[in-house]
Amino acid sequence: MNLKTNFLTIAFLTLICQLSYTQVIEKEKIPIDHSYKPLTINLSADGSKYLRFIIWNQMWASVTQNNPGTMGIDGMSKKTTADFGIRRARILAVAEVSPRFLILAHFGINNQTFANGGAPAGGATGNAGNLTVGVNPQTGLGSATGTSAKKPQLFFHDIWTEYKITDWLYAGAGLHYWNGISRFSSHSTLNFMAIDAPIFNWPNIELTDQFARQLGIYTKGTLGKISYRFALNKPFAVGSGGSFDTATQRPIATNTLTDNWATQGYVAFQFLDKENDKLPYFVGSYLGTKTVFNLGAGWYHHAGSTSSKLMDGSIQTHDTKLFGVDAFLDIPINKASGTAITSYAVLYSYDFGPNYLRNIGIMNVGFGPGTTQNGNGNLQPTIGTGTIFYTLHGFLLPSSLLKDKGRLQPFGALTHKNFEFFDDSNWQYDLGMNYYINGHQAKITFQYSQRPLFENFKKSGSAGEFILQTHIFL
Repeated sequence: MNLKTNFLTIAFLTLICQLSYTQVIEKEKIPIDHSYKPLTINLSADGSKYLRFIIWNQMWASVTQNNPGTMGIDGMSKKTTADFGIRRARILAVAEVSPRFLILAHFGINNQTFANGGAPAGGATGNAGNLTVGVNPQTGLGSATGTSAKKPQLFFHDIWTEYKITDWLYAGAGLHYWNGISRFSSHSTLNFMAIDAPIFNWPNIELTDQFARQLGIYTKGTLGKISYRFALNKPFAVGSGGSFDTATQRPIATNTLTDNWATQGYVAFQFLDKENDKLPYFVGSYLGTKTVFNLGAGWYHHAGSTSSKLMDGSIQTHDTKLFGVDAFLDIPINKASGTAITSYAVLYSYDFGPNYLRNIGIMNVGFGPGTTQNGNGNLQPTIGTGTIFYTLHGFLLPSSLLKDKGRLQPFGALTHKNFEFFDDSNWQYDLGMNYYINGHQAKITFQYSQRPLFENFKKSGSAGEFILQTHIFL
């Protein structure tokens, strides 16, 4: 099946399920109560002492137009791949036994597909373990490269403790998410407006951080209209150093081992409503429940964290220096109709050293080397030395459109990347729709994303991907 046929099949099945559910409800006259009450255990009569749990799952059905040269898991050429996977399955617990103390633990799994995302060898039984690679030069057939998909290992995303010093100053320590650079660098995964973050908002993802978190100490608070967060972190030590590319006669920086500390921070001026900063997770869309306009700026600096080589083989080290400025607007348009707009724009200036580049593909199930500089599957140039501009806009349609059956919010994003590694810069886009069954607590999101393809350091074409997500959090 081709890209369109695969997606239409998935969309049709989802629609049938939704319509069947609606018909049963209407036929049986079953009253629907969508009201949301947090999963909280009160430890005091007034609720000031509590233990709260948040549980959420995000499931993806996708149809991907693979990068040229991609192989399937059977070693055969694969132009299009349809897949179903777990993008996120998380549990978060936060507790306060005093207004001066807070403790948080957040754990779960991410990115489990039919072919990858599992533990090494998938546990003791029932899994082939690592999938070997090899292509027979005579037949062109072989097996694909990957790791096991079964039995993914739970790990901590956040685990930190916090102390209140004054009403405007808090301090904490642990594996934390009080990130610098931008609003999206501390984005909540509970209330994205697009189907997901663009990933380059987490520029150290899964290298010197643990799924966008680092070990360290932080301070945060709100002083008047100014919201701030600063951190001193000990990044995870990864990397074997860079190289010199003889073909292009230039140094290529990559991560290198170091025990240097890193600093980061983000400051925002809140012109209208103030946002809650008890937890670090910024809201993606308030759906007209608040009137917010913020301007912010931030940084991340890690000395001696990358290296490259000169022509003579001598090693030069580089600092990671990352900066961002952004604006966030979320306002109701018409209270009677419930319409609202959400807009975000950010400009990143990233310096990891000369010609640093990372290709990343979310839920990628492509195999083989690929024949472009993207690599296989849905890999694309995502993070690197250079500049990135990203803007995302959504419009919450009138509540009368679906009456009491939910809300619709079309959205679109535009990205411009200008990486030092390539001769060409590029634009790419995402278009989608949120169907809110019960706000962000229960929603279905559809998105089409376009990505560029690069050959010989120039843009040579593009490829697309359809994603349908079910999202529920309690």
